[in-house]
Amino acid sequence: MDDAAAQAGDRTEQRQVELRIVQSIADIPQEAWDRLLRPGDRPFLSWTFLEALERNGCVAPDRGWLPFHLTAWGADDDLIAAAPAYIKNDGMGDFSRDWAFGDAVQAVGGRFYPKLVVGVPFSPVTGRRILAAADLDPSVAARLLVQLAAHTAREVGLASVHVLYHSDGEAPALADAGLSQRVMVQYHWHNYDYRTPDDWLLRLRSKRRTQCRRERREPASQGIAIRTVRGQEIAGDPEHWAETAFRLYCTTCDRYMWGGRYLNREMFSDLFTLLGNEVELVVAEREDRVVAGAINLRSDTHLYGRYWGCHEQHRFLHFNVCLYHSIDECIERGVQVFEGGAGGEHKISRGFEPAPVYSSHLFMDEKLNSLLGAALERDAKRHLEGIEAWRGNRAQLG
Repeated sequence: MDDAAAQAGDRTEQRQVELRIVQSIADIPQEAWDRLLRPGDRPFLSWTFLEALERNGCVAPDRGWLPFHLTAWGADDDLIAAAPAYIKNDGMGDFSRDWAFGDAVQAVGGRFYPKLVVGVPFSPVTGRRILAAADLDPSVAARLLVQLAAHTAREVGLASVHVLYHSDGEAPALADAGLSQRVMVQYHWHNYDYRTPDDWLLRLRSKRRTQCRRERREPASQGIAIRTVRGQEIAGDPEHWAETAFRLYCTTCDRYMWGGRYLNREMFSDLFTLLGNEVELVVAEREDRVVAGAINLRSDTHLYGRYWGCHEQHRFLHFNVCLYHSIDECIERGVQVFEGGAGGEHKISRGFEPAPVYSSHLFMDEKLNSLLGAALERDAKRHLEGIEAWRGNRAQLG
């Protein structure tokens, strides 16, 4: 289908607004898209990252992702609001964790698929999902793009719309636009102005502190050194580090029955060539060989743990490469939050804290939308109360 357009009759801050679906981010000028970004949006919402996913075929119809980006254009054809969006017929790679959700809908005779997903493919990271020009009220941008999403969903026969892992600040605007909020739980590490790793370890309960110290000593006793490759070292030979990271990524994807190579080798080349200081590779080296590693992406304030892999199995190596080393780096570099990825209650005993993560949902069937909205509200209340209870009972971490 060509770029679909829906004319918005409202005047928004004296603007005539045109709403369009754009089916390739390459059809949106990079400068126009990136002009909507704010601090903290990069790298996941940058045009460079999203375009690389499409151009390299990681996000494509034959991979279960049909780009369907939501955009609003003002006078002089200026992009004033946008959201990355995709039509999907399953939940693979969107980290929506909606299998039970979908089963319940189908059990009562409803339709869950095809669905429109607003979010970042393969990336369960929190952040804005509705991008807006600096002089446009974010709530107005949300209303406009939800209007476009709902209108188009009905036009092309989609069953539902899902805004995944959006910021908590966007929740009220999305609710006002008619979406129901869902809350899930991740585990994030927070930097409480620690000066040294020992400052952080002292925040842990005694038993957990002893456990972490014992685990942190293991790599040295195994003859393994862990370090972070970033910046100029990557720039000096990006293809070498892209190949190193891709091989590590494949070890995990190929080891487990649920694993899937969502990203291809070409995408890794772009990650290490185009993202600059926004990509890092933690490597564990033994006898001049990389035996394990973790691919992280970063913003000015956050570190995001994305992919782990290993060529050799060593006790506690996963925790050291994926968690402890990066915590030390966050303390040294003043990074505020470390999001270690989806799931993983084991992170609590290693100093991470449960954190609410938000998504918002709209079903085209009005009766179903009402029933699920009430169920999601009850579930969100339960999760938020559980997190608050955890915080109330934890003077110390771990």
